[in-house]
Amino acid sequence: MTSRWLFGSIIVSFAAGLAVATYAPFRVFLPGLLSGAWITIQITVAGSILAVVCAFVAALAKMYGNAPLRWLAVAYIEVFRGTSLLVQLFWMFFVLPHFGVTLEPMTVAIVTIGLSYGAYGAELVRGAISAVPRGQWEATVALNMSRVEALRRIILPQAFVAMIPPWGNLLIELLKGTALVSLITISDLAFRAQQMNQTTFRTVEIFSLVLLFYFAIAQLMALGANALEKKLAGAIARGRAP
Repeated sequence: MTSRWLFGSIIVSFAAGLAVATYAPFRVFLPGLLSGAWITIQITVAGSILAVVCAFVAALAKMYGNAPLRWLAVAYIEVFRGTSLLVQLFWMFFVLPHFGVTLEPMTVAIVTIGLSYGAYGAELVRGAISAVPRGQWEATVALNMSRVEALRRIILPQAFVAMIPPWGNLLIELLKGTALVSLITISDLAFRAQQMNQTTFRTVEIFSLVLLFYFAIAQLMALGANALEKKLAGAIARGRAP
């Protein structure tokens, strides 16, 4: 039912986009907004990959690392969770050059967004791993598995299924958070919309299209997360079958 609803939402959003695109007052804004949407998608994809990597590294370090690694993981998680993404972007873009580190705007956007949402994701990963029944760990000990082997073969596959829905929500939040990169001179979807609005004052047409763009991308991400969850759950169920 959920997949059908998501698929229907995508169809409706794209149909609505095509419908308004055929209307002359909207059509003129499409090329610029499509260009901005492509930048937004690139930042979303790259930032999501970095966020997932950072989340797993930080969660595993916090749970199973030695004392220095645990403290480092905790510091990373608390700093990035406890400060505003906007301030983080400004600090990386405007403050780091004072220390001799100058990064391209796209690099700043991807790194900052990835690190910020990775900190939130680390707690999702930790919670999912902790939710695996203790009996599963005891079974790995009985089978004389090392901790790494137990995580890879038994614990993480089960935790993946539990963490996919909250990860889907978090990555949609990441998508919406990309709108802030317009404030560090990146011509993403939000930047293009603001630029066009300032020169044409066609607020209704411009931001109606932007709303549809964000909604369509978010629904595609939700559909992908839903499909991945079903695939992994099915694979685990088949693996448990006698």
